[in-house]
Amino acid sequence: MLIRKLQDRELITALDDTRVREILNPEHESRPLTLNYSLAHATVKPGEKSLPHKFHEASEVYYILKGKGLMHIDDETADVSPGDTIYIPPRAVQWIENKGSDDLEFLCIVDPAWKPDAEELV
Repeated sequence: MLIRKLQDRELITALDDTRVREILNPEHESRPLTLNYSLAHATVKPGEKSLPHKFHEASEVYYILKGKGLMHIDDETADVSPGDTIYIPPRAVQWIENKGSDDLEFLCIVDPAWKPDAEELV
């Protein structure tokens, strides 16, 4: 059985400037996981936004846990809040802004699993 506690995961600053804790990634595990995707928890502080970026071949899903934001995917923009699920297709330019007074927190699912060279800033 594998159970992960979020507070035990290392906090890193991702390429897009979000604060991320990787929860599951078959590419970075000490024991084999039969997964095609990776799962991470991301945070954007009030008044901040992630940097515009894209994945070469991976699709991504955000699930908003806390806060209010503005999601940008290519030339589309929409308000997002807790309970919203956002699909981001491969090669789409994307970024998210925190428009609230609390942290904007969301889960990120990347398929195939995230690798450092799979995304780029634009």
